[in-house]
Amino acid sequence: MMATTNNDEEGGGQRRRPRDLLKSYYGITEGSDVAPAASSLCDINGANFDPNVYLSKLLKERSLMELMDKEQEMVKHIKTLDSDMQTLVYENYNKFISATDTIRKMKTDFKKMEDEMDRLATNMSAITEFSGCISAALQDRRQQITKLSGVHTLLKKLQFLFELPARLQKCIEQESYSQAVRYCAKSRKVLHQYQHMPSFHGIQEDVKQIVQQLSFKLREQFRQKNSSPKQLAECVDLLLQLNEPAEELCEEFLSYARQKIDEDLARLEQEIRLLEAQGAASKGPVVADGSVPMDILEFVDCGCNGFLSNICLVIASYNDMFLNRQHEDEQLDAIAVKKLVHFVNELMKQYFDYVRQRVHLEHSTGDNTILVRSLDRFHRRLQAMNKLLPDTDFSRAGTEIVSKAARDRVSHYLLSLMQHLSDCLTDIRQSLASQNLVGKQEDRSANPSALLRKMSSSLTDQIKCVLSNLQTFIDSDITFAMKPYFHSTFCMHDVREGLVVAFIRHILKVSNEFCDGCGDKISAPPALLLILSRFCHDLEQSTIGYLLTLVDDQFLLDDSSKVTSSTELRNEARAAAQRLLNHYVQVQGLTISQMLRKSVETRDCLSSIEPRNVRAVMKRVIEDVTGIDSLVGQLYEEGIRTERTSDSTRRSYTYSNQRQASRSQWSYAPSTMDNSLMSNIQKLFSEKIEIFSKVEFNKVSVLTGIIKISLKTFLECVRLKTFGRYGLQQIQVDTHYLQLYLWRFVSDENLVHLLLDEIVGSAIHRCLDPVTMEPSVIELICERG
Repeated sequence: MMATTNNDEEGGGQRRRPRDLLKSYYGITEGSDVAPAASSLCDINGANFDPNVYLSKLLKERSLMELMDKEQEMVKHIKTLDSDMQTLVYENYNKFISATDTIRKMKTDFKKMEDEMDRLATNMSAITEFSGCISAALQDRRQQITKLSGVHTLLKKLQFLFELPARLQKCIEQESYSQAVRYCAKSRKVLHQYQHMPSFHGIQEDVKQIVQQLSFKLREQFRQKNSSPKQLAECVDLLLQLNEPAEELCEEFLSYARQKIDEDLARLEQEIRLLEAQGAASKGPVVADGSVPMDILEFVDCGCNGFLSNICLVIASYNDMFLNRQHEDEQLDAIAVKKLVHFVNELMKQYFDYVRQRVHLEHSTGDNTILVRSLDRFHRRLQAMNKLLPDTDFSRAGTEIVSKAARDRVSHYLLSLMQHLSDCLTDIRQSLASQNLVGKQEDRSANPSALLRKMSSSLTDQIKCVLSNLQTFIDSDITFAMKPYFHSTFCMHDVREGLVVAFIRHILKVSNEFCDGCGDKISAPPALLLILSRFCHDLEQSTIGYLLTLVDDQFLLDDSSKVTSSTELRNEARAAAQRLLNHYVQVQGLTISQMLRKSVETRDCLSSIEPRNVRAVMKRVIEDVTGIDSLVGQLYEEGIRTERTSDSTRRSYTYSNQRQASRSQWSYAPSTMDNSLMSNIQKLFSEKIEIFSKVEFNKVSVLTGIIKISLKTFLECVRLKTFGRYGLQQIQVDTHYLQLYLWRFVSDENLVHLLLDEIVGSAIHRCLDPVTMEPSVIELICERG
C-alpha cells in the first residue's frame, strides 16, 4: 500500500514538473485570491492572462496585417520557449539522473538511521537516569566544591600578583613592552584596592619602580630618529595606558613625528636646489655632484608617497591616540585638536611653497601631459587629506597652486608666441634685405605674398598647437578640470583672454609700433609695412573670427558677455591695417619726394642748357613706382579706376599750352592785374586735390596716394625755384615723361594731369624768360629717352 502511494506521488510529481517550470519561467505564483484587473487579463506574461479576452482585443484593435505580424511574433516566441525548455532539459539531464540516484540512496540510509536513532534514545535515557543518581549522591558536597573553586581562583590571582614584579622585569628585558603594559593595567585596580595591606603595598611599590623604568624605556624608543610613525603611535599608546600626561605626550609625539616629516621636506627642497643649479649652469641634466633632478611627476610622487603619506599617518595615529579615545575631558580634546591643526598647517604651508617653486621651474618643455598628471595627482591627495582633518581645507590652497600653474603655462605660451612673431618678422626682414623687392623677384619664396602666407600659416599653426597643448588641463579624467572655480576661469580668462586675445593685441601693438618708429622699427623696410598691413587686414577679415571660434569650441565657452567680442578685435585690426597702409604710402611717397626734391634743389635752373633728353631721376621715379605697383599688386586687389580717355598721353600739352597762352595774354596785355592773382583765380575753378586722403585697401588707391605725395612735393620745390628758358623747357620734358607713365597707376588720370599741369604752370610763373618748347619736340625727346 505504501509503495502504491509513493508511485502515485512520483507520477503526479512528474506530471506537475513541466507545469511548475513554466510557472517559474513566467513568474506565476499560486494561492492569490485577488480578483484580476482588466488590464492584467491581456498581459500575456501575467498570472491572470485570459486568451479569449486577449484575442478579442486584438481582433478589435489590430488590422489584418498587424494580426499576421503578431501571429508570426508569437510563433517565434513559442519556438524560442520550446528551444529554451529543451536546452534546460538537456543541460540538466545528468543532474536529474544524479538527483534520482541520490534520493534512492537516501531512502536506504534513512532506514539505517532510524534504527540508530532508536538505540541513541535508549542510551540517552540510561545516561539521564545515571546522571540523576550521581547528582543525588553529590548534592551535599556541591557547595564545598564551589567554595574550593573560588579559593583556587583567588590563589591564582594572588600568585599572579606575587609574580608580577618578576614578570614585568622579564617583559622589559625581552622588550615586550605591550605585554608589560597589559600586566600593569590588569593589576592596577587590585593593588590600589588592597594597598593598605603590607604585602600588597610592597608589591605596589616594586611595580611602581618597574613602571617608571618601563616609561623610561618607552620614551627612549619614542625619541629614536629611526622610529617610524607607526612605532611612535604604539609608544604613545602604551604611555597613555600608563597614565602619562596626555598634553605633554601630544607635544612630544608631534615634535618627534616632525623629525621624520622634515626629512621628507628636506628631500623636496634638495630636488628644487638641484634643478635651480641645473638651470644656472645650463649644462644639461647632470649637475656637479652627478645627481639627476626628478621630473615634475617624480617630484609630486615623492611628496605624495613620502611627505603626505607620513603626515596622513601622523594625523590618523594622533586621532586614534588622543581624539578618539574614550574619556570625558572635552578641554583636552580642544587643546589636542588645536595643536594638531597648528602642526599640520605649518608643515603644509612649507610643502605648498616647495610645490609652487617646483611647478614654477617647469618651463623647459611645451608638452603639458606630465605637468597636468602631476597636478591632478597632487589635487587628489589633498582632497583625501581633508577627510582626515575636517577642521582644515587644503583643497583650496591646492587649487590655487593648480590655477597658478595653468596661468604660468599660458603666460609661457604667450611669451613663446610673441617670440615666434618676432622671429617671423626677423625672417621677413632678412628675406627682404637679401633681395631687392622693388625690382623683379627671382626667388618666388621671397616675394611678399609668399612671406605673408608663411607668416600667417606659421602663427596660426603655432596658436592651434598651443591650444591643443592647453586642452590637457581640461581632459575628462582630470579631477580639477571639471571644478567650476577652475574650468571657467582657466578657459575664459586665461586661455581666451590671456592667450588668444592678448596675442592678437600684441600683434596689433607691434604693428602700430612700426608706424610710431620705436626702437629698431625706425628703419623697417617699406615692404614689411605693406606685408603687416595685409596681415592685419586678413586678421580683420577672417583670422580673428576663426581663432575665436576655435578656442570657443575647444574649451566649451558659452557665455560671451564677459569676454572681448570679435567685433572689437576686428575694429582694432582694421585700424592697425589702415594705419600701416597710410604709413607705407607716406614712406614711399617721401622716398620718391626726396629724389624729386634733390633733383630740383641741386640743379642750376637759370643757366641750364637746352634739354636733349629726360633726366635720369625721372626714369628712376618711374622705375620705383613700377616696382611699388608690382609689390602692392602681390598683396592687394586691383581696385576701381575711372574711365580713361583716349588721349591720356597728350592732354598735358593742350592744357599747358592753354595756360601758357593765357599767361602770355595776361602778361603782355595793357592791364594792371598781377599774374599770380590770375593764377590763383584759375585755381578756384580747378578741381581741389586732397593729398593726404584716406587710402583704401587696394593697389590703385595705394599708388594714387604715393603719386599725389610725390607730385605735390615736386610742385612745392618748383614754386621755390627760379627758372631760365631751358630750365622751364626741362621741366616740360620731365613732366611729359612722367605723364606718359604715371596716369596708368592712379584711380583717376585727371589727378595726374592737374598736378603736372600745375607744376608746369608754376615753372612758367617762376621763369624769367618763359619760352616753352614745342610739343612735337618734347614728344620726340621723351620717345627717344
